[in-house]
Amino acid sequence: MTVSRKFRRNRKSVNETPASLLTTMSHEKDKEAAAKAAMQFVHDGMVLGLGTGSTALFAIRMLGERVKDGLRIAGIATSTGSEKLAAEANIPLTDFDHTQTIDVTIDGADEFDPKLNLIKGGGGALLREKIVASASRQVVIIADSSKQVATLGKFPLPVEVIGFAQALIARKISALGATVKLRQGADGKAYITDEGHHILDCSFGSIADPSGLARQLSAMPGIVEHGLFIGMASVILVAKDGAVQELRRG
Repeated sequence: MTVSRKFRRNRKSVNETPASLLTTMSHEKDKEAAAKAAMQFVHDGMVLGLGTGSTALFAIRMLGERVKDGLRIAGIATSTGSEKLAAEANIPLTDFDHTQTIDVTIDGADEFDPKLNLIKGGGGALLREKIVASASRQVVIIADSSKQVATLGKFPLPVEVIGFAQALIARKISALGATVKLRQGADGKAYITDEGHHILDCSFGSIADPSGLARQLSAMPGIVEHGLFIGMASVILVAKDGAVQELRRG
């Protein structure tokens, strides 16, 4: 009788697993599936751009396992965090002083639309991510299906700014129709990027013209970089329920 009650109690516990936790677990599995699919683009002798974020983490770990098995590559990291992960995985690192061309970059995205335009920068590395992407022959984006949207803008657009111009830029972006918030770190102070700048998280709602907005932001003195990646993704590997779909620009 005691065993029977214990069994019922355990079963109830499983059934009451919060839906949010189950969704998170599903997304993590999909991130891993997308990262695994990206390995087909990696070949011996390549220079790779190493992305930043929870999805790119899976790719870096997988690359480390392949290096252990004899793969010869060099990586350029998009953040100090990814650089540390790569070093821990024994992935040889290089920089733009030694090479200016990257064969393939594997990175994540916060959102992507049907034209493969992206919003990036949720992890705070948008400046280095865009520099690395711009130097890459091929940019492979890996994502779970929650990042796929009909129109960009549900995710706040990160804009990296010089601290001196922060208030001025915030006012100008607000005038474009966005709600602007200064990103804060765990200490409650302004978040500082790897290059020593601040980030404004700008909620535009639906962005009808990503290219036009990108041009407006790029023209503002004081903005170092913004998180709109227009026409930079070569392929997006999007995973849902373990199945990976490959999307390419037309």
